[in-house]
Amino acid sequence: MKSLILRSVAAVAVAVLSACGGGAEYHSGGGGGGPYPRPNPQPNPPTLSCSSAGLAAAAQSSYPTVCMLTSSGEMVIELYPTYAPITVNNFLRYVSDGFYSNTLFHHVDRDFVIQAGGYTSGMRPRTPTYAPILSESNNGLSNLVGTVAMARRSEPNSATSQFFINVVDNSKTLDYESAAKPGYTVFGRVISGMSTVYAINGQPTYYYSASDIEPQQEVLVYWVQRLR
Repeated sequence: MKSLILRSVAAVAVAVLSACGGGAEYHSGGGGGGPYPRPNPQPNPPTLSCSSAGLAAAAQSSYPTVCMLTSSGEMVIELYPTYAPITVNNFLRYVSDGFYSNTLFHHVDRDFVIQAGGYTSGMRPRTPTYAPILSESNNGLSNLVGTVAMARRSEPNSATSQFFINVVDNSKTLDYESAAKPGYTVFGRVISGMSTVYAINGQPTYYYSASDIEPQQEVLVYWVQRLR
């Protein structure tokens, strides 16, 4: 499945075009007949464990945490099961399964969001292994800088494996407003490694359309590990 972000002057909508037919979720996918992202020259992870700085950040958190290593650097994310229990449980199942290993940050909409969790090298879709989950977007958490939220189709209860990180404050456009404007479920926050987020955000991109913006060179997610 592909996922995409549609952005206009007045509002932002996140949608995903399904390669399996029907609906919309978050997207990107070598569309527009242009070139695909180049393979990353470092396909193998430089380490298989979280850094001492990452471990220290996780130790300071009172929430569950995961460490993610990308080709642009490391980040540690704390998760909020009190606010989004269904979403956090779903994300941690994918982490435990190793689903995110060798995937991509496939959509880089500069100074908006960076998105991952649905593609491997060569923009090959990685099919979700669990059913879509119920939206928990009305949980009081906002799409602020550094927060992590679920990508989904146009139907609110359709999130699976894809997620995005807010590069800027997107609370006015991506937060829950009403049943008609359900927004996107925030379930975590980057507590270490925002420099990595900004490095990915700054990648040169191929701009096929407002809904299809891919890094010119693949940004790899080597692995995601639960720390606590």
